[in-house]
Amino acid sequence: MHVRRTLPSLALLAGLLAGPALAASPPSTGLGQSWPNATDVSSSPNWHVYVFARGSTRYIQINDAQGAVRGAFARTPYSLVGLPIGSDAGNLSTPDEPLPPPASRQSVQVYQDDTVQAFVAPQADGTARLMLVPTDCKTDPIECNKGGP
Repeated sequence: MHVRRTLPSLALLAGLLAGPALAASPPSTGLGQSWPNATDVSSSPNWHVYVFARGSTRYIQINDAQGAVRGAFARTPYSLVGLPIGSDAGNLSTPDEPLPPPASRQSVQVYQDDTVQAFVAPQADGTARLMLVPTDCKTDPIECNKGGP
């Protein structure tokens, strides 16, 4: 009799504990969409950041406040690379794919997880430099991407 009462309680507890872990898993579809069915994980109210995963690769997409896709990165176990999507796809900088310093170096951090940080540096011409750096970057993200002087 005691077992019959305990089993439903254990099942409920297991479900409650597994719920956050399952909810935290990034979706594997939606990359490139303006308003994907994914959680906005941006740390800035002016930008939207969505994370997707497939296998051991994480994809980090950055949209502007209006939902326009500005760019996306792939974080593999071995490299950080920009993807060819979004209006600023040619303006993505990583340590593996550095760009020269942008005209405006003022940037805002829009995302951070255990391994990477993402920054956006809006430019006077309406474009934005999107930068992805390792979390151990403690200086200017432009310097961490070898784009500094």
